[in-house]
Formats: sequence, structure tokens, C-alpha cells
Amino acid sequence: MQQAKLSKNDFQKLFGILGKDGYSVIAPTVRDNAIIYDEIESAQELPVGKRDEQQAGRYRLKDRDDQAFFGYVVGPHSWKKYLHPPKIRLWSAHRNGTGLKIEPEEPYAAKRAFIGVRPCELQAILVQDKVFLGAEFIDQQYRSRRENLFIVAVNCTEPGGTCFCASMQTGPQADKGFDLALTEVVDGESHYFVVEVGTEAGQKILKMLPHEKVGEAEREVVAQLMTQAEQRMGSSINTEDLQKTLSENQEHPHWQDVAQRCLSCTNCTMVCPTCFCTSVEDVTDLTGNTAERWRMWDSCFSGDFSYVHGGAVRSSTKSRYRQWLTHKFSSWIDQFGTSGCVGCGRCVTWCPVGIDVTKEVAAIQNNPLIKK
Repeated sequence: MQQAKLSKNDFQKLFGILGKDGYSVIAPTVRDNAIIYDEIESAQELPVGKRDEQQAGRYRLKDRDDQAFFGYVVGPHSWKKYLHPPKIRLWSAHRNGTGLKIEPEEPYAAKRAFIGVRPCELQAILVQDKVFLGAEFIDQQYRSRRENLFIVAVNCTEPGGTCFCASMQTGPQADKGFDLALTEVVDGESHYFVVEVGTEAGQKILKMLPHEKVGEAEREVVAQLMTQAEQRMGSSINTEDLQKTLSENQEHPHWQDVAQRCLSCTNCTMVCPTCFCTSVEDVTDLTGNTAERWRMWDSCFSGDFSYVHGGAVRSSTKSRYRQWLTHKFSSWIDQFGTSGCVGCGRCVTWCPVGIDVTKEVAAIQNNPLIKK
């Protein structure tokens, strides 16, 4: 793939070029002492000079010693909120004489550019592509948002305390799914980006940006940064035979141990970039002349999520946690041919009681009911 060198001072021009091309720019910014994703207009609205400290059940935003644009990892938001919105109207119906006129929701037509997508998040988007676009039934709302998307990825040079993307082979360097991929280099007075082109659309945008050729020295710096990031992962997980191990240990006593700590708060599923559980609700106005159907995010940790006539299929915290974790690392592969976990570590960071999936998996792997 083509590579180029983009100076720090020319980075802002990327925003202007995308704007002139009709894109609204969604990127990381700071709100309420956390990294969130929102529409911005300038590179200075990025979390410049910020870093994040993440551990199980702990997140803090701190100042850096430099002015890096992307010197942090990820916050509670994921790009899922734009491709698979938390709440979306599916259709509306209006009384028309003696009948009803049903109007499906119009496809999303606006163009969006995501800037700052981490490699693990790229994989999460590709995973959701399999869920919503890879089967017989296509989610038209998801497809309309996905088709009008320009992605600028940013390789991770400083992984967080709960990151384990290297174990999941989803990072720290992006290898697919992007239009442009950036590696930020901050070394004393030197501050620049090495840009990699992933698509023709990315090539078109790069041509409009002032840039230089990448030399061997810059390539070596990028390679060194990626090696260092992989070695400094905050966590790890052993994926060897993991699918089989979990499927064979449905009655392992460790599930009850986790259940005694789990609050069933749904935080892990809300921050997860791949979870896709939803519920559907029909509403009407007071006159009964208009009805709407809305789809909203839900969670397999909710007591009512598995409810069928007569009661819930998974009534205990133990069964709900087991369902979530085994789906992520085992049965998801049966469904979609890939793991449902990308190693971003959000579920660990934002768990109020600090439950760490890597440790819960290891507890079963190290003492399985069925020995190899």
C-alpha cells in the first residue's frame, strides 16, 4: 500500500478537505472527563495532550507531556452508536380513512467520516458487517450508514491497561477496513504522521493533502512503535482451543463465582463495540391515529431479555454472564466465523466491580472440567 508523510501542521487540512467533500467529521473529543465520539470541525477539538489511565473498574483522563493528537486509547463510546444507533425508528403508521398507511424509515443518506478509529474498533465494525450485512436478511439502516462512510484509522502506539488486542490479533496496527491509516510520531521537536492508503477513496483524499514521501527511517520508526505497543499490552488472553474449552465447561463452578460479583448492570454490553442485542417497542399517540415502531439497544444481562411466555430462559446472573462470555468467545464463531471480542478492554474498564474477562476465561482454562 502507498505511504506518505503528513506534517502536524497540515493535519488540520484533512478536516477541511473532508468537509468540502460533503462529509461530517466524527472524531474523539473530551466531555465530562472522558474520551467520547462526536461531530467536530477542527483538529484542536481532539483530546490534544491527553492520555487515559485504564484498569479494571477504573478510568481517568490525564495530561501528557506533549501535544499528541491521539495519545490515548478508547473511552466508553464506540463507533457502533453511529452505525447501529442506540434508538432508531423502523417505521411509522398513520390512520388513512378506514386503513393505515405504513411508512418505513428512510435510509440514512448523509456522508460521515470517522477519524481516530483504532485497529480493534476497525475489526469491531467488520464483525458487525457480518451480523447486519453478511446473512440472508440485510439491515437496511445499517447498510445505508455503512455505505456513506470514510474511515481514518489511527494505529495504537500506547495501549491501555486493559487492552488485549494483540491476543485477539486485531491490533495494535490496522491492516484492513480503512480508507486512510495514520501512525502518529511524536519525538521531541519532531511531530508528524505516517499515512497509509487503504482504498481509492483514501488515495483521492491524500492527493489533496500536502505530503512527502516516506523514507526508510520513518518506516523503521513505525515498525518500532508497533513492536513496542504489542509488548506493552495491558492484558492478554490465551485463545488456543478457547472456543472448545468454553463450550465444554458450561457447568463449571467458576460461573457461580463470577455471578456473585456481577451486578447485571449491562455496562459491559453497552460499551462493547460488537454487541448487537436489541428490543422493539410499539408506541401510539393519544388519538390512536399514529403508531411507530422503535428499535433500541438491549442486553442479554437484562432479566426480561430472554423472557418468553411463562418466564425468562436465563433467570439467574450466572446463566446470563455465561451466555454473554461464551457467546463472545465461542458460539459467535459458530454463527459468524469470527470471535465477538476484539480485545478493546472496555468491558473490563467500565465494569463497576472490575470483572476482567481475561481472568475469568483463564480461571476456566487453567482448571477445566474436561481435561485434555
